[in-house]
Order: sequence, then C-alpha cells, then structure tokens
Amino acid sequence: MDPFVQTDRLALRRFTAQDADLLIELDSGPAVMRFLTGGQPTEPAAAVRERVPPRVLATYDMWDGRFGLFAAYATDSGAFIGWFQLRPEPGGPPDEIELGYRLRQDAWGNGYATEGSRALLGKALSELDVRVVCGATLSVNVASQKVMERAGMTVAEALPLQRTCSWSRALNPAASRYGITREQWEQR
Repeated sequence: MDPFVQTDRLALRRFTAQDADLLIELDSGPAVMRFLTGGQPTEPAAAVRERVPPRVLATYDMWDGRFGLFAAYATDSGAFIGWFQLRPEPGGPPDEIELGYRLRQDAWGNGYATEGSRALLGKALSELDVRVVCGATLSVNVASQKVMERAGMTVAEALPLQRTCSWSRALNPAASRYGITREQWEQR
C-alpha cells in the first residue's frame, strides 16, 4: 500500500481491517496510555477487533481519503511505531484540522513524533486546502507540548475544563491547544 505521507525515516499509511492487533498492542502499554487513561488499556481486545477497524476505515471514506488515522512505520526496519491522526475536529469547520499522535514507548525519544507531525502539517497546509491545524495536550504532558512546538505549532489558547476531552477531565483539568495557520506555515 502506498504511504499517505513519507519522510526519510517514516511511512504513514492507512490502516487496514487486519491491523487491529497493532492498535491493541499500542494501547496496552501503561506508559503510552498514561495521559489518556491513567495507564489502563483502552478497552478489551475483543471490543477493539470488532469496533475500531470499521470505524477507522469509515473515516477514510467520510473524508475522501484526505484525513483519518494513519499507521506509522519506521522505513529502515519496517516496524510499526504508532499512529498519527489528521482529521476535522468534531463539530468544527472542515478546514480546521486536528493533529494527534500515539507512539510505542520504544519509539520515544527518536524524533519520530516531530517528524511525522511536520510531514502531516506540510501535507495539510500545502496540499489539502486546510486553513489551520490544531492539537491539544494536557498541561502535564510536556513531551507532547515540545513535539508540537518543534513541529512549528504555538500555544493558541488554554482550554477550560468543559472544552477538554473526557480523557483529560478524568486526569487533569488543564490542557493547552496548539495551532498553526496556513500563513504561519508558509512564512516559517
């Protein structure tokens, strides 16, 4: 399958129905899930196999293949290292896109999150007619904040409790929203 985005070290491709085990394994890592669920796996493996692949695959059709959840592989080894997300924000305008990422713990500290984020920002803001890309992270997740900053995003606003996702309300009421506009991307 052709990659959606490729860098020197990463290939990001669409998930397939056969990729459920990759998602299960990724979401079973306590360190990976620390800021999302307090370290607990997201749901039983059987539920993931049954529910998640159809939902992920449907998003590609919903947005004509332009947005969704993308499996990330290291180009040198072919190893699955996690996923990146590029999609319209729920209830938001179609030209305001959300960036997200979740990587295996053994892939941390190698610059993959920044590299994949930059590649998706470039594609979204240069090729996909996107006006702004945003991302949110808990205030205690300093590593994620640094990724967004290195990718070229800046703090757009502090999110009050009612605007943060349910996962952040459960763990910490403070989150920050980062963003970058097409004009900012072109001027960097």
